[in-house]
Amino acid sequence: MNRRRFLCLTAAALALPGRRETLSEWQGTGLGTTLTLRLVGATEASARRLFHRVEAEITRIETLASLYRDSALTRLNRDGRLAWPGDDLAGLLGLAGQVHAATGGAFDPTVQPLWRALATGQDTTAAAALIGWHRVRVAPQEIRLAPGQQLTLNGIAQGWAADRIAALLRANGFANALVDMGETRSMGHRPDGADWQAQITDANGMPLASPRLTNRALATSSPQGTLIAGQPHILGPTGQPPLWQTASVSAPSAALADALSTAFCLMPRPAIDAALAAFPGARLEALA
Repeated sequence: MNRRRFLCLTAAALALPGRRETLSEWQGTGLGTTLTLRLVGATEASARRLFHRVEAEITRIETLASLYRDSALTRLNRDGRLAWPGDDLAGLLGLAGQVHAATGGAFDPTVQPLWRALATGQDTTAAAALIGWHRVRVAPQEIRLAPGQQLTLNGIAQGWAADRIAALLRANGFANALVDMGETRSMGHRPDGADWQAQITDANGMPLASPRLTNRALATSSPQGTLIAGQPHILGPTGQPPLWQTASVSAPSAALADALSTAFCLMPRPAIDAALAAFPGARLEALA
């Protein structure tokens, strides 16, 4: 969960007649990156309360899904099992399983041993033999991995984090917001009343699409954006190389858009279209 170096959340409270709009800003760290939250139209007291709640929620997200600190995920990878994982983590893995099935296995969080083997120069053959989502057991009482397996949620957790922060803003009275945590989640409209709109570019910076994101999420995956031992960071579970340099997906949730965009980098176009049919709210916004 540290693919990006900058996070900016922009949220606008509903304007009240005769009230002068104010801008409040908070900066901190979390999810392995620098975080910024800007609030338009919040009082000083309400902004301070919300900043505190955002910090607490980011800490909670990290304690569940981070690979870079002690978390439920790192304990699961260490022990091979996690008792009573809670609704959030079990639900996230449930969504991972749905995307795994819809993408013909292209989305597979069990690639973590292969990722580590590449990063550390170890035997990739032995690591590849550990891949297989069908051997992961997810239940409310326990998550269990097959011997030697480990999970990475980097292809879905950033989107899930954006969804959680958006839900927090909504619960605190912010109906119009744009949450960017590497994956983007929009609510309502911009402070000027216009729709939120994204700019998608290819690996060379050339524009591909400009989708409107009213109450939608957008995720873009680029295999060459990060390299592991000279190889793209998006790893095919059966050794397949990426077929696309950029894949962008919009969906009702950022977690779903994140997972689909990751998988689509590895899939031919007919298989992408078939996977989208399993999620009627999802759209392919760009592919290059």
